Order: sequence, then C-alpha cells, then structure tokens
Amino acid sequence: MSVKVAANHGMGDKELRKEFCETLIAMAQEDERVVVLDADLMNAAGTKPFRAAFPERTFDCGVQEANMIGVAAGLSSRGFIPFTHTFGPFAARRACDQIFMSCAYAKQNVKVVGSDPGITAALNGGTHMPFEDLGIMSTIPEMTVVEPCDAVSVGKVTRLAKETYGTWYMRLHRKPAPVIYEADSEFTVGKANLLRAGTDVTIIAMGYLVAEALKAAEELEKEGISARVLDMWCLKPLDVEAVLTAAKETGAIVTAENHNVKNGLGSAVASALALGHPVPVEMVGVQDEFGEVGQVPYLAERFHLTADEIVDKTKRVMSRKVTRHTWEKISNDLATAINELRSCTNDVWTF
Repeated sequence: MSVKVAANHGMGDKELRKEFCETLIAMAQEDERVVVLDADLMNAAGTKPFRAAFPERTFDCGVQEANMIGVAAGLSSRGFIPFTHTFGPFAARRACDQIFMSCAYAKQNVKVVGSDPGITAALNGGTHMPFEDLGIMSTIPEMTVVEPCDAVSVGKVTRLAKETYGTWYMRLHRKPAPVIYEADSEFTVGKANLLRAGTDVTIIAMGYLVAEALKAAEELEKEGISARVLDMWCLKPLDVEAVLTAAKETGAIVTAENHNVKNGLGSAVASALALGHPVPVEMVGVQDEFGEVGQVPYLAERFHLTADEIVDKTKRVMSRKVTRHTWEKISNDLATAINELRSCTNDVWTF
C-alpha cells in the first residue's frame, strides 16, 4: 500500500461521478466483461458517456431496482462484471433481498453502487437520504463495503472492485469533493489509509467526513492536541489492526461518518475495540434520525457532521482518556504499595 496525501485539501474541480464514468470506460476498453446497469438514473450517475461508448454493454433497466440486481446477477453468472447504479436508499433498502440472495449468497461478482450517501442527497430529502445503507450492506455475509472520499479514491476503488471477485457495495458522492489523495496513491482492500500522524487521539473517518476530520486535526493542533487521522474507506472488511494499533498508541478514538452511528463505522470500530483493546470512544454521525430536505451545509450543521463537532468530541474523549489513565495510575500505585508492604514483613499476606 502506497498512499500519498495531497498537500492542499481544497475543493476539487472534478465531479466524482465523472471520475467514476471515466474509470468505467477505461476498464471497459481493457476488459470486454465490464458492463453497466442503471435504474433510470444514468444522467444523475454521469454514465451516459459510457452508454455512448459501449451501447451494447449498457442496460437501463428503468425504475425497477430489484430487477436490475437480478439482471446483474445473471450477467455475472455468464462471466460478466456488472456495475449497477441507483440512489443509495433504493440500492440498500429496495433491492436488499436480491443483493443478498442473487448476488452475495450465490457468490456472484456484482458491484452495487449507491449514490448520494447521507446528507449529500440534499434537496431530495429524507426519503432519498440513506443513513442506514452501510449497516444494511455490512450485515450481508462476504460483502465488501466501501466509501471513497474524493475523485482519486473513486477511481482507485472502482478499479479495485473490478479486480476483486465478489459482491461489493460502494457509496458514491456525485459532486466535487475536497482533494485528499495524490493521483499515484494505491489502495488495498481492508486497509485503512493513514492521512495524518498523531499521538494523543485518533480520528477514524470515512467519506464526506474525511475532509472534516483533517480540518479538525488542524484546529486541534493549535491547541496542542496531536490527532492521528485514518481514512477507513473500506468498512468491510474492517482494518482491525489499524484500529487496535491506534488504540494502543493514542489511547482514545473518535469516529466520524455521514451515516447513522448505529450499525455504521462507529459501531464497527467500537466492536473491534471492545474485543481487542478497550479505550474511550466518541462517535460523530447521525444519532438515529431520519433525513430531511436541505442544502448540504445546512444538513451538516443540523446533524452535527462538521469539523467543529469532531473537535468537541475529541476534547470529550480526551477528558475521558485522562480519567481512565488517572485510575490506571491509582491502581498501579496501589499495587506498588502492597508489594512494598509485603517485602517489609514476614507475615503471609493474602489479597
């Protein structure tokens, strides 16, 4: 794995859906097995250029998402590599049974793309705002679940999906996003990307919240707090090693996701910590609510998905970390005192 972090994290000038389509076209030129299916949203997905280049390998299935997944499973069974697209809630909720039975259970090679994740659904509102898709897809056995955060990662992750056999779910933010990676970065399935070193606390983020996590780390540095930042772009399989290493080396964790904290990144990280190395954890994300209509900046404030919120949660987890370490010191001091007392007497002590 070789990741190169961009020096400037300003807003990119390329829509992520354009990078997605360009990558699909490049892969299709290299491999005739690549096909694209959509549920009447090719304009939204930006994949019309793919249809123009490969009309015989493009299937617009109309507003029938479950059927689209069934068609994709059939194409996979004949050796094709299908990429399907619809909005996130329609992929994860409406077509869940077909993804489970026809794709994952049948061990097919289908790549499901759900666009407009979380608050990026914006004016489409709560009905189109998936705060649960990562959780639903992650509970399906053998699924790979990912969320790239910028144009470079969209291209890299889309290629990884094509090159790695199995059923995938990929969140796709359609519009421009802050630049996080240099173009020659390389990604590895199941491995988090270290974006910033730190020793006091670790912020584990994905998708829309990655850029916010980096902003937060910069603000925290001004206050003398050294924050490590990990991009957990691959939620499943989770990079448990990176999570546990961060816990051991920094002693406190903050997760940040554009998703319900229940059954999302926060839950996955907390589970790994509980089993491997418990430390204080705080979660930035949607607190078990439905979405609503609004522009992204408003929704980010409404659901507390901001750098300021990450800073606040980091300070909170740091205060818990100090408390924990204080009790550890008391425990260690008590053990030392008992041992010294034992060494001063010939009596038998039982504790």
